[in-house]
Amino acid sequence: MKNVNTDQAFDLLKDAGVTESISIQTVRRWLREGRIKYEGGNGSRKTGSTMDDTDLAFDLLKDAGISEHVRLQVVRRWLNEGRIKYEGKSKRDSGYIIDDATKNLSINDVPAQNKDEIIHRLRLKIQAQDTHIEGMEALYETAKKTLIQQREMYKKEVVMLRNEKSQLQNEAGDLLTENIELRNELTKRKQNQTGHFNSAPIARSDDYSKKLGLSKKATVKEVLAGYKGLLKITHPDQNGNAKVFHYIKTDYDNFRKGNNGI
Repeated sequence: MKNVNTDQAFDLLKDAGVTESISIQTVRRWLREGRIKYEGGNGSRKTGSTMDDTDLAFDLLKDAGISEHVRLQVVRRWLNEGRIKYEGKSKRDSGYIIDDATKNLSINDVPAQNKDEIIHRLRLKIQAQDTHIEGMEALYETAKKTLIQQREMYKKEVVMLRNEKSQLQNEAGDLLTENIELRNELTKRKQNQTGHFNSAPIARSDDYSKKLGLSKKATVKEVLAGYKGLLKITHPDQNGNAKVFHYIKTDYDNFRKGNNGI
């Protein structure tokens, strides 16, 4: 385990602006805790010696209550002066990673032998970000393709529904035409059975009411309204059936003639 001696610890606190009395108390506490080692016996302090790594310096300054801004300034100065070695591989027990602590240091403040390592780490980080961006772009393209496919599917469904609607309208028109023809045939047979062979048949209002599904007591106005509604629905301009429209129009004209051309 790398250790800091008492001289280095005292100089570190002094450069951080800690008073001499507090520095002495702090160094004594670190000695008791085994965080630094005592080197004595030669009667003089070992000044100018190099600390093992920046991790230890940051830990000690933080423990002494020094602000992060001051810690960065002191470590930067010691790096420039060669009084401390830059170690960027280890993680300190406090969980404070040296890369995070020195991220605000300029690349020029770091010794030359460690610049390649920092550049390598930055490249790895950029590669990771590029991979993340590529993943997001792929996700976007997948979502885009899915939306386009859904849009095309909805368009096809709309076309199918329109075709079904047109087919149903045609079928309804055919049924209505058949219904009118059957009722006309039935009316003719009834007239023939009553002996009206030489006179033009005059249809009664209740015959037209039956064709339209109205009550026998329906008024002429109500019958006319019923025909107008059918003519509007079956009109070719409204995508109706021309054949059905013709039959209904003929019936409508006959009804009007039978009611004095209303």
